[in-house]
Amino acid sequence: MRIDILTVLPEMLESPLGCSILKRAQDKGLAEIVVHNLRDYTTNKHRKVDDYPFGGEAGMVMQIEPIDRAISALKEQRHYDEVIFTSPDGQTFDQPMANAMSLLDNIIILCGHYKGIDYRIREHLITKEISIGDYVLTGGELPALAITDAIVRLIPGAIGDEQSALSDSFQDNLLAPPVYSRPAVYKGWEVPPVLLSGHQARIDEWKHEQSLERTRRLRPDLLGE
Repeated sequence: MRIDILTVLPEMLESPLGCSILKRAQDKGLAEIVVHNLRDYTTNKHRKVDDYPFGGEAGMVMQIEPIDRAISALKEQRHYDEVIFTSPDGQTFDQPMANAMSLLDNIIILCGHYKGIDYRIREHLITKEISIGDYVLTGGELPALAITDAIVRLIPGAIGDEQSALSDSFQDNLLAPPVYSRPAVYKGWEVPPVLLSGHQARIDEWKHEQSLERTRRLRPDLLGE
């Protein structure tokens, strides 16, 4: 999979993309993540990517020309399954969406900034708009990182134990059950005896019951309740 991220703040992405699972997936050749500075696609001497909005509103707007240049240049090199814009009014990102997107070959993620982007970009260049929640951030870099991380960790081989990803929260529309490790007793706090029993069927049943209970208590919306 290849992910191209378009941004005016490439330095904001460098450290997270060079750590942990994202780094290992790239080192293994499972994912290629390329960050592009939108200022490199400008034609003005100050490398400006924004201008005042028509209509007199406050704030600045990302211009269409550098974004179109960047997307067009990438599309000349390969086919892209999706051109994504991170937006507060996009479709809410969730685990099923991450699962589906992890099967794609190439995607572009455009990070918004300022007051927003020229709407013609959304009308003619973007194929999918994604929100990571009902709040506003300074820019689209953090959502782009969240989306990238959620997708890449699902690529076979990115995580040493692939079953671990399949048992994460939301994979079956349930929250994950509690997990414990050694020591079995700490300050009088004990690990549930069933987990020490060695009886896998009972352990699996307990985990499922715990997932249901936690989901009903903490996220009943996932169960439609």
